Amino acid sequence: MNAPLTHLNLARGFRGGERQTELLIRGLAALGWTQQLVARRGEALAARCREIPGLNIREAGAGVAGAFVALRGAGLVHSHEGRGVQAAWLNGLLRGIPYLITRRVQKGPRASVLNRRMYRSAAAVVAISEAIRSALARLDARLPVAVIPSASSALPVKLGNVERLRASFGGDFVAGHVGALDDSHKGQLQIIALARRWQASRPQVRFVLVGAGRDELRLRQAAAGLDNVLFTGEVANVGDYLAAFDLFLYPSRHEGLGSILLDALEAGLPVVATAVGGIPEIIRDGENGMLVKPDEPAALETAVAALHADSGLRSRVARANRLRAREFSAATMTGRYDRLYRELAGRHGIRLALPNDAVPRNAG
Repeated sequence: MNAPLTHLNLARGFRGGERQTELLIRGLAALGWTQQLVARRGEALAARCREIPGLNIREAGAGVAGAFVALRGAGLVHSHEGRGVQAAWLNGLLRGIPYLITRRVQKGPRASVLNRRMYRSAAAVVAISEAIRSALARLDARLPVAVIPSASSALPVKLGNVERLRASFGGDFVAGHVGALDDSHKGQLQIIALARRWQASRPQVRFVLVGAGRDELRLRQAAAGLDNVLFTGEVANVGDYLAAFDLFLYPSRHEGLGSILLDALEAGLPVVATAVGGIPEIIRDGENGMLVKPDEPAALETAVAALHADSGLRSRVARANRLRAREFSAATMTGRYDRLYRELAGRHGIRLALPNDAVPRNAG
């Protein structure tokens, strides 16, 4: 009996990596793949994927032992985040099942003996950006790493919702941000500092922060007294919010790629972001957005002010972004993984449950 391709993602919550895991599973289902997902019990990823045809879901705890048990019967294991790498490695060691790793974050992994062994033992290692591939060279300079970028999400938009959101924001220009509220990573305090400087001089500008996270209380306290900053918490209709923005702000301090930027491009939003990690692989300064150095408030303000003042510039950048987004489609990402899985199956003699026809099916 042919074994299923098995995705392994033990992350808590639902962030960019989990969105990309779901996009890939849906894309492969549309091609006819039989798949399995091992996900953290009670988290959003498993719930969001339940109706996908040809997919069996096994929920496990966050530990290696539970995930190892859930991996029984897998034909090829694809670990999508760091928590699953140990379980995939142990499964390979004890059951002889090959695994591949997708690395989505630029920091780490720590250059330990165990990490080197786990990455060297993988059938393939994939980075979502050249910046992450360079970071992995610090773990092992001889490690072969392929680059397969993340994909835009084709987020749905309801025009009625967009109109209501714009009305609720007030003002006539909205600079928005979507991301986990974690200032050490995403740098949202810089947005609040800009809002405070502009409260009197540009009262028509609104700053909207979409998301939740460990720094939410800290950020809300920093924004105390500001009527031009709005916090939405986590939302299900991110596409509606992007469509309601005039500009996307992303002042990260480090970033493997920043997959939400691909959704911003798809929405035709001009972007002001920091030139860190894989962001310059998406945003070309002066062409489809503006890049600044991290933690340089004057540069951030200058870039936002330039786009705020020039509607023609915003329109030109928006057109460039919609074109650029086509290079990061879910179909392109899925096709690259489809070819990689088939190559690994052939190389390792794996009898995977491969698609038995070339006609795409509805993935739900």
